[in-house]
Amino acid sequence: MAAGRRSRFDAAMAGTVGRAPYAHGSTPIKGERDYREATVSGAIVVYYVSAGVRTVTAVQLNNL
Repeated sequence: MAAGRRSRFDAAMAGTVGRAPYAHGSTPIKGERDYREATVSGAIVVYYVSAGVRTVTAVQLNNL
């Protein structure tokens, strides 16, 4: 992600799923409550909710 977009994305993450990982339109995937997917700032975000680990995978899809 470009620096400006990354900055906006980080702020959006902190204000949404970063505060309440089970809220903000997130949905469980693969039948696991803690394995979640959400759209944040135009990016698809897949994450696992865990007290000890913070790992987020974000994918931005651009028009071809």
